[in-house]
Amino acid sequence: MPQEPARASAITDLMRAGRENSRLSMVFRYAIADRLGVTVSDLECLDFLADVGSATAGQVAERTNLTTGAVTSMLRRLQQAGYITAERDPADRRRMIVAIRPERIAELDRPYERFAERVRRLVEGYRVEEVMLLVRHFGRLQELYLTELERLRGSAEGSSPG
Repeated sequence: MPQEPARASAITDLMRAGRENSRLSMVFRYAIADRLGVTVSDLECLDFLADVGSATAGQVAERTNLTTGAVTSMLRRLQQAGYITAERDPADRRRMIVAIRPERIAELDRPYERFAERVRRLVEGYRVEEVMLLVRHFGRLQELYLTELERLRGSAEGSSPG
């Protein structure tokens, strides 16, 4: 059954806006990484650690979609730069637990502060129902991203695309 023209046009506009938002988000991430003197992958790692508190190198590899070798180099670089600590996991001495150094958190947050404040003001103008729609939308998008990442990782490992 064909879509009505107004709906099809609105969906096209939404898809275009989503792509542009994604592009600008990446450009913004590169600018922040540059400001902090790190790579975008480093920044993804630091953001992940800020969210979870601490993680193993394997968890960082999964989150950043990097190889364990690349993560090992990245973690060594971030540790030498004083951004993170790395300690052996007491439960499994083969694993390293990494965490952001608490005294560096404010420095990592600083480049986001103005943008975060402007987003907060923007969202304050939305009704609760609109905010909840956005929360559901982003949650569903995250599920789609995770599914596609899993599919891409499987394809990279020799599985047939599904």
